[in-house]
Amino acid sequence: MSERGGAGGRVALCIARFYAELADKLESGAREALEEAGVVEVDRFEVPGAFELPLIAKYAAESGRYRAIVCLGAVIRGETDHYDYVCGEAARGIQAVQLDTGVPCGFGVLTVDTMAQALDRVAGGSKRDTGRHAAEAALASLGVKDSLAGKDSVAGKDSVAGKDELARAGGRSAVS
Repeated sequence: MSERGGAGGRVALCIARFYAELADKLESGAREALEEAGVVEVDRFEVPGAFELPLIAKYAAESGRYRAIVCLGAVIRGETDHYDYVCGEAARGIQAVQLDTGVPCGFGVLTVDTMAQALDRVAGGSKRDTGRHAAEAALASLGVKDSLAGKDSVAGKDSVAGKDELARAGGRSAVS
């Protein structure tokens, strides 16, 4: 599924559908944040579970078509060690994608003990909107990347994150 139109960069939503209700709410929050930021080109890719998210994020990043990627899904603790492996590998893999490719990846994978905890952490929940926050994080990273490269960002020409990062670094790279 793709939505197009207007200027700005294209963003990929990579969505694990194991918990469909949660996936829909995570996607809703992410889309709202992207729309508010002026992102109008959004492509959506689905996989069964969170374990598969790093691979499709890598495919999206390596395609060269996306300025940022937002990974969304949920893992709810069960009675076995499966939870620990899936959570750890999803986080490690998504982080590796952004470090290896330079394409910012928002981590919107809920890692919770219960469905009630998960529902509190999605669009309409009582705690926070993890989908929204993942999209905002990806755009903030992109803003810093673009600011350091002297480019306009998909998140806006004067990205707050980019300005703040440059100010903290004294207008130069923190590793200089």
